[in-house]
Amino acid sequence: MKKLLYLAMGFLLVLGLVGCQSQASKQKTSVSDSLTLAWGEDFGDINPHRYNPDQFVIQDMVYEGLVRYGQDGSIEPVLAEKWDISQDGKIYTFHLRDVQYSDGSPVTAENIRRNFDTIFSEENKSEHTWFALTDQIDSYQAIDSKTFQLTLKEAYSATLYDLAMIRPIRFLGDAGFPDGDNTRLDSIKEPIGTGPWVVADKKSNEYVRFKRNDSYWGPKPKLKEVTVRIIPDAQTRLLEFQAGEIDLLYGNGLIDLHSFKKFSQDSDYQTAVSSPMSSRLLLLNANGTIFADKKLRLAMQQLINKQEISESIFQLTEQEADSLFAKTTPHTDVELTPYSFAPDKAEKEMENQGWKLGEDGFRYKDGEKLVLRLPYIATKATDKDLAEYLQASLKQQGIDVQLQAMEEDAYWANAKTGNFDAMFTFSWGAPWDPHAWMTALTVDAAHGHPENIAIQKLPSKQTLDEVIKKTLIEPDNEKVTQGYHQALQILHDEAVYIPLTYQSVLSVYRKGELEGVTFAAEENAFSLSSIQKVRTK
Repeated sequence: MKKLLYLAMGFLLVLGLVGCQSQASKQKTSVSDSLTLAWGEDFGDINPHRYNPDQFVIQDMVYEGLVRYGQDGSIEPVLAEKWDISQDGKIYTFHLRDVQYSDGSPVTAENIRRNFDTIFSEENKSEHTWFALTDQIDSYQAIDSKTFQLTLKEAYSATLYDLAMIRPIRFLGDAGFPDGDNTRLDSIKEPIGTGPWVVADKKSNEYVRFKRNDSYWGPKPKLKEVTVRIIPDAQTRLLEFQAGEIDLLYGNGLIDLHSFKKFSQDSDYQTAVSSPMSSRLLLLNANGTIFADKKLRLAMQQLINKQEISESIFQLTEQEADSLFAKTTPHTDVELTPYSFAPDKAEKEMENQGWKLGEDGFRYKDGEKLVLRLPYIATKATDKDLAEYLQASLKQQGIDVQLQAMEEDAYWANAKTGNFDAMFTFSWGAPWDPHAWMTALTVDAAHGHPENIAIQKLPSKQTLDEVIKKTLIEPDNEKVTQGYHQALQILHDEAVYIPLTYQSVLSVYRKGELEGVTFAAEENAFSLSSIQKVRTK
């Protein structure tokens, strides 16, 4: 009898516990103030003024600019709480907030000037000619401790957008400068910024750990700590995430899209896809022996099935592209007739050019095999999938695509040499499109687009450069649009870029663990301020 009584009491206790758990399951509570993310590339010395190997997403966590690009596409105040623009559009006067760097030192106009000095010194200036503000700067000065003034040679319409870029015009505290103040050539002493995060610990090629900047002037993040683990291999990133060692996958190309689709169909995971952020492009090397022939470039435009790429490779997370920029990009909604997928027509054109099918299924002309060298960034899962798809697809058309996997730094160094027949590149998204991306077309590969060598011998190159440079200083907004339309028409006619898809950012995390996951306004930034880690009791 006692045994039965104990069993009954135990059963009731279990029922009570289940009931309590069921009730508690409706309430989410914070269980951790830390978050772990993954990234595929090392972070350099977290220098605000350097390019690779420093990473946008890391620089953006620590450093801020005078202004930033907002969620609605507008320019928002940051270190400058307001600004005045002279009637002729040449003088910008910035009024600074009362803000401190993470080491407690104040942000002053003199400190802003010091950062400008190293970024735009004669020794470093050429590194930044890919955006037009560099050559438009006439002078700058600290008017007083909280007033910084920038004077331009001409009324450059994209000034605030260039100042909103993640790099290189972000600001380092005085104690972080290297001896001699050259932040391009010398590593900084400390990553001292004004942003919401402070570097707590880092180990090259392994991780960087951040703690919340509790003296941050703006809304403070809900998390107290964020760790970004550097995991170059996409499969390893996936396994680490599945094992629970990574809380959130956020970005473009971090995992293959087949895995993303499986997560989206699994009730244990939460997935999301951003609106289009930029354009994924295939560039044909018009400076090489194969694609110097425009007719072959036109044939290539018709050989690539973008719809199949969107559906099969990107699982509809990226929509097929018919232009260099999505039509939502300012000044780029131009009516151009897209090149359609027409393999029969392309094959006939290749035959007419003398590229005949051989017994091995590949095309030959004057005894030379039609071979395309296609490098790709090995750490990007989607780039590998896309490269292998193109290799298989173009083989059916008699084209031998030879793939070359590269680390990211080596990939862009190779681009500058022109050692490719085709390569993946992309537009840059907000706030760089279209003005900064177009400006970089006018600069040689050393300081503009790394792959610019591919377009240097285009017969329309001089005209293209003139149109872009004129448009950048055009005060009339309608004429600015007309100028970009003319530039886009030239590039379309030359058929040197093949728009593939419009790139999006993806996020994946386990349901019930995170709240407040949103997408940043820019492709190259983490959106961390509203995230908090939760679980069900």
